[in-house]
Amino acid sequence: MEILGFIAAIGIGLILGLIGAGGSILTVPVMVYLFAIDPFLATTYSLFIVGISSLAGIVPYTLKRQVDFKTSIFFGLPSILGVFVSRRYIHPIIPNDIIQLNGWMLSKDMLLMLLFAVLMVFAALNMIWKKEIATDAHKANDQIGKIIVQGLLIGILVGLVGAGGGFLIIPALIIFNKMSLKTAIGSSLLIIALNSLFGFISSTNIDEIHWPLLLEITAIALAGMLLGSWISQKADAAKLKPFFGYFVLFMAIWILYQELH
Repeated sequence: MEILGFIAAIGIGLILGLIGAGGSILTVPVMVYLFAIDPFLATTYSLFIVGISSLAGIVPYTLKRQVDFKTSIFFGLPSILGVFVSRRYIHPIIPNDIIQLNGWMLSKDMLLMLLFAVLMVFAALNMIWKKEIATDAHKANDQIGKIIVQGLLIGILVGLVGAGGGFLIIPALIIFNKMSLKTAIGSSLLIIALNSLFGFISSTNIDEIHWPLLLEITAIALAGMLLGSWISQKADAAKLKPFFGYFVLFMAIWILYQELH
């Protein structure tokens, strides 16, 4: 199963590099089902892998001036606060055993995976149906307050489920800032890197990490990320999103089946 996991790690980086989103929604299931890692610890692995990969992926977009640093800061800093609140205060108060009904138990780990699957469904439908607004007329918009609130909410989700949030960040950047797709991808990678790395640093279970395995997976994901970023500069990434959306939807249904069966 680990061999499949390493192959999937290439896909994690590749998808993240191609469309600036989606890598994290693959990472947690890969960690849980292919490497047999505890779900909450898997979110910590995910934050590190996605954070480092996104940081590397920013480089080619920066060189082509496809990163809006100003908007990324308005969005990213509140999201970091959301990550901190989620990891430090929200997750610890969730009981290990949530609901017990006729011999069936909803545990914290199961709840996290179910929440993750629901987010995957949302992401998949967004990728399949969402029409991009292709323009380069992005500016610091008149609704900074809304951007700050969105960043905070996305940060909370990032901290709770270990997702980078790119599948929510990119639509927000395009709709509210009228960014082109490529600039939204580059900016999303910066925000994801900030969110993920801060979430990792603020995690309470870093001492449980098997570092050789984590660094090996990260190195493979990095290779996929650099390849994906290079392809993204050559291809129309928007056409890839619906296909990836169907793949994510399939995975979400599979996770729901595994957890509820």
